[in-house]
Amino acid sequence: MEVESSNSHQNIARAWQIFIDQGHLDLSQVRSEIAQSWCRSKQAGVDPISLNKPKRINKTSLNERRQHKKDLVDVALPVMQSLYEFVDGTGFVVILADNEGYILEILGASDTIKEGKKINLLIGSRWSEEVAGTNGVGTALELRAPIQVSGAEHYCQMVHEWTCSAAPVFDHHRKLVGVLQLSGPSSASHQHTLGMVVAAVAAMEEQMHIQEQNRELMLVNHRLHSIFHTMSEGVVIIDRQGRIEQLNPRAEGIFKRPVHDLQGVYIADIFKDTPGIKEMLASGTPCSDIEIQLSWDGRQIHCLASGKAIRDDRGELNGGVILLSPITKIKNLVNRFSGATARFTFDDIIGSSPGMVEAIRIARLAALNDNNVILQGESGTGKEVFAQAIHNHSGRCNGPFVALNCAAIPRELLGSELFGYVEGAFTGAHRGGRPGKFELASGGTLFLDEIGDMTFGKQGTLLRAIQEKAVIRIGDNRVIPVDVRIICASNKNLQQAVERGGFRRDLFYRLNVLKINLPPLREHLEDVPQLFDYFARQICQRQGVEIEDIEPDIIKVLVNYHWPGNVRELENVVERMVCMAQGKSLKYKDLPAEVSGPARMQGEPIPYSPELDSAAPGQSDLQSERERMREARKRQEKQEMIATVARCGGNISQIAREMGVSRNTVYRKMKQYGILK
Repeated sequence: MEVESSNSHQNIARAWQIFIDQGHLDLSQVRSEIAQSWCRSKQAGVDPISLNKPKRINKTSLNERRQHKKDLVDVALPVMQSLYEFVDGTGFVVILADNEGYILEILGASDTIKEGKKINLLIGSRWSEEVAGTNGVGTALELRAPIQVSGAEHYCQMVHEWTCSAAPVFDHHRKLVGVLQLSGPSSASHQHTLGMVVAAVAAMEEQMHIQEQNRELMLVNHRLHSIFHTMSEGVVIIDRQGRIEQLNPRAEGIFKRPVHDLQGVYIADIFKDTPGIKEMLASGTPCSDIEIQLSWDGRQIHCLASGKAIRDDRGELNGGVILLSPITKIKNLVNRFSGATARFTFDDIIGSSPGMVEAIRIARLAALNDNNVILQGESGTGKEVFAQAIHNHSGRCNGPFVALNCAAIPRELLGSELFGYVEGAFTGAHRGGRPGKFELASGGTLFLDEIGDMTFGKQGTLLRAIQEKAVIRIGDNRVIPVDVRIICASNKNLQQAVERGGFRRDLFYRLNVLKINLPPLREHLEDVPQLFDYFARQICQRQGVEIEDIEPDIIKVLVNYHWPGNVRELENVVERMVCMAQGKSLKYKDLPAEVSGPARMQGEPIPYSPELDSAAPGQSDLQSERERMREARKRQEKQEMIATVARCGGNISQIAREMGVSRNTVYRKMKQYGILK
């Protein structure tokens, strides 16, 4: 290696001596970065004359630092080896230090390493500026830039026989991680030496950047692998030939085959009857939420499929990805967000009267088996509450509870609501079709309210679905298995409807495995106080209000009212009273006028005034009240009978149809009330 001028070294040495002795800097002889470093070293209290050597850390601390800088060391060692081979025979050593100036590795001529021990240039010693003054490692760290320090440019006299060319090492975030240095005798100093070190550091930084990219790619790959294997949808990856390349566990479950059995299978052979998937494979057109139902390899596949092609950098098809969502998952989501869940239990059914106790007893028995149930009672008696309670205490409690009011759906739409339809089945049909209530309720309970209003034709279709445990969507010919328990409700007497030909006998017997009669509230008035208290607590909690006192006269009125709307009407009355209440008391004046005024039972007035009673009515009062109510109903029925006979001109068949009873019943009633044709 060519050496620098000896005159230059001598001039710098004189300038160093003047600075040490007098504190004066000759900037004509000393580079500015060296002069500034001398000043920093002096300010840090570094002794330039003493033979004090940089301290070494113990072996344990050294190993910890090496481990902490493992990425740096692993990248640096081969670069240091190459650099040393290039300067071999020149008396130079290659040094790697961390970002605090601790030497981690030294590689070089044994004679030079031996000389270095005299100044403690050893692995584990620290060469930062505040410890060792101006030097290659310490000053490069301070400047965050490459620098060459030769001879007397070193602040400490013991290092004046050395030359150091050092360059800092940065990671790809521009974080300073270490220093690479070439050190040797000052007599061999050459300005090109620093260029070699800078080039070596550039190679190190590039390699570190590549390693970081590989690490990030591995992390991304690990994340994608985790996502791929934990997705709730089935994922099928297809190669450019349209063959299955990879499946996630969810897809294995859908196909009921392990991945190694499906790799290499042409996806078109599985989805050959699915136009959207075929088009995606052929032209790359993406598809979304296509309902597929097919049989493959003896297995039934029913799910929603979405597909997207994968293209290379030239835009050519290079495979694709298909997402499969099991239809059961879609149904569960629909049920969850559409309120298809049962919230009532037997704890929500209030009543201790004989009629209610018997209804609850039968309902609890119904919950123990999977038989169909008919709930019969007037509107507002709590039929859906009973249905939900049965569901929640049955083996299907974790399945959906889907309710459909047959009277609220137009007759021409009832079939599509029950059984679903496919795309294009009729004008206005949703794209992709829609599952019916039977499919949505599969695995749970289907509650058919007001089933007596279902048309005769739809009753036959319903019977077939119950018997075969399967449905066919409107406009389709594929059979969809369903597992549904049926609970029906009606405010009509279905037995009488069967007798007069308004309800299918075979369907009635299929449904009427267990029948539960729910009494109207007027027949168990003794439950009114308990119901009132229950509703008051529920409503107060819901509305965030507090009621501490209820005037006794309120209950007296309520147990003397005939409740044509049954329990639903009572709940409405309580809610209105809570809304109208001032303060924390419910008062008699808060009662609705139709309840607190002269109570009417089937059109018969019953006078009542709070001043007449000083205590709530006893059991004898309730019994006499029921007698008055029965008499009132008889008088009302007679009046209605007379009006109907007159309106129908005495035509017995027409009278029977209008009243919803048999001809024999009409004759019996006319005789009972002394009505002549």
